[in-house]
Amino acid sequence: MEQTMSETVNEHELILASRVNGTPVYNQAEERLGHIDDLSIEKISGKVKYAIMSFGGFLGIGDRFHPIPWSLLDYNIEKGGYVVPLDRAALKGAPHYDRTELRDLGGADHRNHGELIFGYYSPYGYVGPYW
Repeated sequence: MEQTMSETVNEHELILASRVNGTPVYNQAEERLGHIDDLSIEKISGKVKYAIMSFGGFLGIGDRFHPIPWSLLDYNIEKGGYVVPLDRAALKGAPHYDRTELRDLGGADHRNHGELIFGYYSPYGYVGPYW
Protein backbone atom coordinates (compact mmCIF):
# COMPACT_ATOMS: atom_id res chain seq x y z
CA MET A 1 0.00 0.00 0.00
CA GLU A 2 1.40 3.40 -0.99
CA GLN A 3 1.72 6.04 1.74
CA THR A 4 0.93 9.71 1.28
CA MET A 5 3.45 12.37 2.31
CA SER A 6 1.42 13.36 5.39
CA GLU A 7 1.21 9.73 6.52
CA THR A 8 4.97 9.36 6.09
CA VAL A 9 5.67 12.58 8.04
CA ASN A 10 3.26 11.58 10.81
CA GLU A 11 4.78 8.10 10.98
CA HIS A 12 8.29 9.47 11.51
CA GLU A 13 8.52 11.82 14.46
CA LEU A 14 12.31 12.08 14.25
CA ILE A 15 14.45 13.53 11.50
CA LEU A 16 18.19 13.50 10.95
CA ALA A 17 19.88 16.89 11.19
CA SER A 18 21.45 16.26 7.81
CA ARG A 19 17.94 16.20 6.30
CA VAL A 20 16.96 19.46 8.04
CA ASN A 21 20.01 21.33 6.75
CA GLY A 22 19.18 22.90 3.41
CA THR A 23 15.42 22.85 4.01
CA PRO A 24 13.78 26.06 2.77
CA VAL A 25 12.19 28.55 5.17
CA TYR A 26 9.13 30.56 4.14
CA ASN A 27 7.10 33.30 5.75
CA GLN A 28 3.32 33.08 6.12
CA ALA A 29 2.89 34.88 2.79
CA GLU A 30 4.68 31.88 1.17
CA GLU A 31 7.74 33.95 0.29
CA ARG A 32 10.98 31.98 0.52
CA LEU A 33 13.25 33.67 3.07
CA GLY A 34 16.26 31.38 3.11
CA HIS A 35 17.17 27.88 4.26
CA ILE A 36 18.28 26.01 7.36
CA ASP A 37 22.08 25.99 7.38
CA ASP A 38 22.64 24.32 10.73
CA LEU A 39 21.12 23.51 14.11
CA SER A 40 22.21 24.60 17.57
CA ILE A 41 21.67 21.73 20.01
CA GLU A 42 22.01 21.91 23.78
CA LYS A 43 24.64 19.33 24.78
CA ILE A 44 23.07 18.14 28.03
CA SER A 45 19.36 17.94 27.14
CA GLY A 46 19.80 17.25 23.41
CA LYS A 47 17.10 19.82 22.60
CA VAL A 48 17.38 21.92 19.47
CA LYS A 49 17.51 25.56 20.60
CA TYR A 50 17.99 27.36 17.30
CA ALA A 51 17.66 26.70 13.63
CA ILE A 52 20.50 28.63 12.02
CA MET A 53 18.88 30.15 8.96
CA SER A 54 20.93 31.48 6.08
CA PHE A 55 19.42 34.73 4.86
CA GLY A 56 20.71 37.16 2.26
CA GLY A 57 23.87 36.90 0.26
CA PHE A 58 24.41 35.27 -3.10
CA LEU A 59 26.07 31.90 -3.70
CA GLY A 60 27.30 31.83 -0.11
CA ILE A 61 28.86 35.30 -0.25
CA GLY A 62 27.50 37.82 2.22
CA ASP A 63 25.23 35.33 3.95
CA ARG A 64 23.92 36.33 7.34
CA PHE A 65 23.10 33.55 9.76
CA HIS A 66 20.06 34.05 11.94
CA PRO A 67 19.53 31.82 14.96
CA ILE A 68 15.76 31.43 15.14
CA PRO A 69 14.19 29.68 18.14
CA TRP A 70 13.30 26.19 16.99
CA SER A 71 9.79 26.49 18.43
CA LEU A 72 8.94 29.24 15.89
CA LEU A 73 9.37 26.91 12.93
CA ASP A 74 6.38 24.92 11.68
CA TYR A 75 6.94 22.26 9.05
CA ASN A 76 4.64 22.57 6.04
CA ILE A 77 4.28 19.29 4.18
CA GLU A 78 3.00 20.83 0.94
CA LYS A 79 5.86 23.36 0.77
CA GLY A 80 8.48 20.84 1.85
CA GLY A 81 9.87 23.48 4.20
CA TYR A 82 9.44 25.40 7.41
CA VAL A 83 7.17 28.40 7.89
CA VAL A 84 8.01 31.18 10.35
CA PRO A 85 5.86 34.10 11.55
CA LEU A 86 8.37 36.63 10.20
CA ASP A 87 8.78 38.78 7.14
CA ARG A 88 11.95 40.02 5.44
CA ALA A 89 11.93 43.29 7.40
CA ALA A 90 11.79 41.42 10.71
CA LEU A 91 14.72 39.23 9.67
CA LYS A 92 16.81 42.19 8.55
CA GLY A 93 16.53 43.61 12.07
CA ALA A 94 17.03 40.28 13.84
CA PRO A 95 20.21 39.24 15.64
CA HIS A 96 22.55 37.71 13.08
CA TYR A 97 26.11 36.48 12.85
CA ASP A 98 28.71 35.68 10.26
CA ARG A 99 30.03 32.12 10.07
CA THR A 100 32.95 32.72 12.46
CA GLU A 101 30.74 34.45 15.05
CA LEU A 102 28.38 31.45 15.22
CA ARG A 103 30.90 29.62 17.42
CA ASP A 104 30.22 32.11 20.22
CA LEU A 105 26.53 31.15 20.44
CA GLY A 106 27.30 28.16 22.65
CA GLY A 107 30.30 29.70 24.40
CA ALA A 108 30.71 31.35 27.76
CA ASP A 109 28.39 34.22 26.78
CA HIS A 110 25.60 31.99 25.51
CA ARG A 111 23.06 33.47 27.93
CA ASN A 112 23.78 37.00 26.67
CA HIS A 113 23.27 35.82 23.10
CA GLY A 114 20.17 33.90 24.15
CA GLU A 115 18.61 36.89 25.88
CA LEU A 116 19.18 38.99 22.77
CA ILE A 117 17.85 36.34 20.39
CA PHE A 118 14.87 35.16 22.42
CA GLY A 119 14.03 38.73 23.43
CA TYR A 120 13.91 39.75 19.78
CA TYR A 121 11.60 36.89 18.82
CA SER A 122 9.20 37.12 21.78
CA PRO A 123 6.77 39.44 19.88
CA TYR A 124 6.57 36.74 17.18
CA GLY A 125 5.32 34.07 19.56
CA TYR A 126 8.42 32.77 21.32
CA VAL A 127 7.94 32.31 25.06
CA GLY A 128 11.18 31.87 26.97
CA PRO A 129 13.98 31.95 27.85
CA TYR A 130 14.84 28.29 27.65
CA TRP A 131 17.18 28.15 30.68
